[in-house]
Amino acid sequence: MSRPRLSGYDGVMPETLTIPPRETWRTVRLGVVSFINTLPLIDGLEQLRDVTLHYSVPSLLIDMLLSDEVDVALCSSIDYQRSPQPLLILPVGLLGCHGPTLTVRLYSTLPLERIKRIYCDTDSHTSVVLLQILLREQYGISPELVDYDAREYVADNHPLEYPEAMMLIGDKVVTNSPPAVRYPHQLDLGEAWRELTGKPFVFALWMARHDADPASLRTASIALDHQRRHNQERLDVIIHTRVRSGNWPVDLAKSYFTQRITYQFDEAHLASLELFFDKAQEHNLIERRRPVHIFGSSGNRAGGFD
Repeated sequence: MSRPRLSGYDGVMPETLTIPPRETWRTVRLGVVSFINTLPLIDGLEQLRDVTLHYSVPSLLIDMLLSDEVDVALCSSIDYQRSPQPLLILPVGLLGCHGPTLTVRLYSTLPLERIKRIYCDTDSHTSVVLLQILLREQYGISPELVDYDAREYVADNHPLEYPEAMMLIGDKVVTNSPPAVRYPHQLDLGEAWRELTGKPFVFALWMARHDADPASLRTASIALDHQRRHNQERLDVIIHTRVRSGNWPVDLAKSYFTQRITYQFDEAHLASLELFFDKAQEHNLIERRRPVHIFGSSGNRAGGFD
């Protein structure tokens, strides 16, 4: 399968997304997540006159996008393949890693190769697929997966605070981490992916429907690209004004933003995304393997899907 490339792409918006006159901009609705790790992408967007923010958990943003509640959403990467409608990727930011993430983690009371059942945080789609790939390829196991509401400690409508094995994502891994003594066997999924492939990993991307208005997508791309760049220059301000209120230690938040989570869409992340999709297809975790379409790259825009 031929791979799409970001023609001339060096981490900035493709030339086809040059800034149009301000009077042609359209207000866009963005679906976002309130996790701490999204702040370098979204902090300050609420102040823009051309943007409105709609918050949800990662696993529900794809539904908001498909139901036309938002124009662009920070969706779990696997939703690009699982969506009943073809989508576009806006290459103006992502949530990724190149090694340990800290906040995407498997906890087990047993050695990992002996796990039979895992309770999986319902906030995520991508991490569940990644977990299955890693366990099959690195440990030779395919345990049963059970939906787990990690906020309410509920599975199958029954209270369950400390399952034998569970996967958690997001702030709860830091602010409400399960006791290490109870879970002596742990796996950071970002670190495991790098050990398996040598590549970074992409957990979430800005996506839009394939039939979205190109003018709205250009407005969204401009706002998202600019705000991400601006926020990288003011990380200390974000950490001291926003992160402290989320019960994160300041030093941990700083290392998390600068050493663990990546936010820029580049060729390495695109290659990793393609490999992840290939492996998901190989393990029958997606029904079909869609080609990746990038808005604004090599003339791609809404339409023209296979």
